[in-house]
Amino acid sequence: MGCCGDEENDNDIVNPLYSDAAAPTLGDSSDSTTTISPMNSHFSALTCRDTLRLIFEKLPIPDLARSSCVCRVWSSVASDQEIVAKAFKAPWNLKEVIGKPASSSFWRDNSIGKFAISHRIVRGDSVASLAVKYSVQVMDIKRLNNMMSEHGIYSRERLLIPVSNAEILSEATCYVEVDNYAKREVAVLYLEGGPDPKTINSGSISSCSVLQSKKRVVESLRRSLRVDDATASYYLSIADGDPRAAISQFSQDLRWETNTHLGSA
Repeated sequence: MGCCGDEENDNDIVNPLYSDAAAPTLGDSSDSTTTISPMNSHFSALTCRDTLRLIFEKLPIPDLARSSCVCRVWSSVASDQEIVAKAFKAPWNLKEVIGKPASSSFWRDNSIGKFAISHRIVRGDSVASLAVKYSVQVMDIKRLNNMMSEHGIYSRERLLIPVSNAEILSEATCYVEVDNYAKREVAVLYLEGGPDPKTINSGSISSCSVLQSKKRVVESLRRSLRVDDATASYYLSIADGDPRAAISQFSQDLRWETNTHLGSA
């Protein structure tokens, strides 16, 4: 099965592209520019995995993606994690990328937007101050972290900061992580220390960390709405864990209740 869904025999790759009748010959003066290449000749090396590895290890990510669409043999070699990880690191001179992505498509994009700096939130932090500190735009931080506003910033343990200077990635170690707030999988760079092994498991945040984060969200929402924990938890649950949607739903209910009381009076 080829990458594009067409059934094919792996040996087809070594078959000539021309039929015997139509195949050009070296002595054919009608087309002196014809090039005889491995792709239109019986070149068995193109199905040798060791040879393919030597070739594919030199290719960038886009070319690996194209190579995987040739046939099953090429696809299996071009999709090898060791090869794609090496190609992923090459443009930025990364030392190491640790963690197994939740999706194999993670390796298909190694643009600068795939990387982020982990900043642990401390008292006094704001999106604006972090934008100045890391020389990035406020909107870029909000977009990366799936934020509409700065409300609830202290309910998070950290923020992901876009990488503005690619030189910071040179000889660096990044960790493949799924950020629950940003709702995306990124290669995270820790400028100070590294991720807590207790909260990182195969690139994902552990359930213990998620529960702690949810508790902080409920506490922040309780203060914002001026309600008890049970009410805050209820609105957070019907909003699928989105604090902004929870606040919006609470405001709608409050307006309805107010209008109902005014109407009955």
